[in-house]
This record gives sequence, structure tokens and C-alpha cells, in this order.
Amino acid sequence: MIETNFGLFLAAALLIAAIPGPGIFYVAARTLSEGRASGFASTAGTALGGLVHVVAGSLGISAILLASAELFAAVKFVGALYLVWLGIKTFRSAGSNLSLGSEPIGDKRAFRDGVLVEALNPKTAAFFLAFIPQFLDPAGSNPTLQFILLGAISVALNTLADVVVVLMASATRAQLIGRPLLMRRLTQGSGVFIASLGLSLALARRPANG
Repeated sequence: MIETNFGLFLAAALLIAAIPGPGIFYVAARTLSEGRASGFASTAGTALGGLVHVVAGSLGISAILLASAELFAAVKFVGALYLVWLGIKTFRSAGSNLSLGSEPIGDKRAFRDGVLVEALNPKTAAFFLAFIPQFLDPAGSNPTLQFILLGAISVALNTLADVVVVLMASATRAQLIGRPLLMRRLTQGSGVFIASLGLSLALARRPANG
């Protein structure tokens, strides 16, 4: 890959990682409702889910998904329903999650949820397929490897942004943990927000074929 393309890609990827998006909001909501450990577990999960899209895009699977209205709709609604279910579950758990400690089982569940939330988001597939190819070197010997490399870098930058958000949200939660009523409302709000992300995903339109 030529150095000019890589420099432009890195600058664009840094900018995009710094802009709050659904992934950042999801990780923040999980951290505020369940604590730092759950936030980090969710971050690791969304990172793995992002890598799923990178590999799928490099193999052309994402292109097939976006080319089919039926497949796009199926994946979109499965992901949306899963987010809504997580949101409702978080809302209903308000009041039972008022300590800073997190059980290992909870962290594993947060990791799993993070993977599924990101992997079932067709908007992520659309992003990688629209963004990364602009920075590939057509004369390069291995476009697939280029795609995977740039995709992995993009996921790493997004994960770094999520880690910063987890630390900030965790600090906020630590200040509120001694106020049970406010903490309960915060957890309920996190649940509503996660469910809202699911609804926004349900309304996502399939990108038009260029």
C-alpha cells in the first residue's frame, strides 16, 4: 500500500473513531449500568464483532449481504430485536445492580452481547465496504490482505476510543454509586438508551448500490 493512501486513511480513521457513534453509546450505557469490568468486556466484544465484519468484507460476504434486500432486512431486524431485548433486560435489572463489583458471569455475558450487537449490525458492514476500499492500492499484490490490515487498524482505533469512554463513564458511576435512587434511574436510562439503539438500527435503510 502506498504511503500517501495510508496517511490519509489513518487521519480519516482517527477522526471517525473520535466521533461518538452507536458503539460508543452502547459501551457507555453498559458501563454506567453495570460498572467498569462490564464496560471493558463489552468493548472487547464489540472489537471482536468489528473484526467479524472486516473478515466478512474481505471475503465478499458483506457485499453479498448488502446486495440482497431480504438478507439485509433479516440481519437488521435480528440485531435490532437483540438490542431492544438487552435494553429491556437492563431496565428491569435497575435496583439490583447498585454495586461497583461485577460477577465473572456478568462480564462474560457483556462480552458475548458486545460481539453479537456489533456482528449483527449491517451498518458496520456498510461502513467498512464504503470506507476501506477508498484507501486500497489497486496495483497492490494482495487487496484482500490490505482490506484486513486497514480494517484491523480501524477496529483498534475504535476500541481505543471505547476504552476512554469506559474510563470516563466508570468515573461518573463511582460518584453516583452512593446515591441508590439516582443510580437506579441511571440504569433505567441506560436500558432505554440501548433499546433506542435497537430501534434506530431497525430503521436503517439498505445502502443503494453504486
